[in-house]
Amino acid sequence: MCRWLAYTGSPVTLDDLLYKPANSLVVQSLHSRLGAEPTNGDGFGVGWYDEHHTAPGVFRSIEPAWSDRNLRELAQHVRSGTVFAHVRATTSGSVVQQTNCHPFRHDRWLFMHNGFVDGFPTLKRDLQLAVDPSLYPLIEGTTDSETLFHLALTLGLRDDPPSAVAATVGLVEDTARRHGVPYPVQGTFAVTEGRRLWAFRYSSEGRSRSLFRNQDVAVLRHQYPDNPVLHDLADDTRLVVSEPLGDLRGAWLEVPESTCLVIDGGEEEILPFTPTVPAAA
Repeated sequence: MCRWLAYTGSPVTLDDLLYKPANSLVVQSLHSRLGAEPTNGDGFGVGWYDEHHTAPGVFRSIEPAWSDRNLRELAQHVRSGTVFAHVRATTSGSVVQQTNCHPFRHDRWLFMHNGFVDGFPTLKRDLQLAVDPSLYPLIEGTTDSETLFHLALTLGLRDDPPSAVAATVGLVEDTARRHGVPYPVQGTFAVTEGRRLWAFRYSSEGRSRSLFRNQDVAVLRHQYPDNPVLHDLADDTRLVVSEPLGDLRGAWLEVPESTCLVIDGGEEEILPFTPTVPAAA
């Protein structure tokens, strides 16, 4: 599978997020501890927001993250308060190409996914026919993840992300039942419009891929007053990651199964996540 990272807080360089942590995303691209595969070398992508543009910037490549010199150069110069980053390990039959790398972008929105839709070649036609006709031409790649993103946009992502993702997963599961696929959805998902962040952990089987969030920085600073790294972090720092970026005891909290984590201005809320079948299905 893949590994991903979502950050909101005071502006930091991409280098601070992608390279400097002991178990950084770049390290995970070569030696993942908790992923289904230890190596995630089938491309990478990073998306970020700044004050000069409405839409986020995106840089994607099919090169392994650990050896891409362009990523290293970019990471030292780009600063942002909202960052999505993703390293990819393809599922069986998936093509290694730039348009299949995450995060996916539409207007102000970014989306990324770790996991798969089981039986996607069988379900693909039905699912893509459910995409709004105005959005269908924007699907550039071949992945199940990009189809999920466009289904969520179709089902109201821009108005209510939790409801739209619940309807998307419900539609996939309903379609899979009709095709005899018992456990179609596996994954962790993240979506943002640059200010708020929604992260989901769900699988049809109830055994989702790993997902963690950071403990409140003020709490950690009180527990570890002599740790210089914590004094460099703002109180509103929020990270959601496929696996912890370091080994500091108590720094990382597991996101529960079948939940939606909402982050807004440094405040967090964990909501139950239950798929719903849209009426049109």
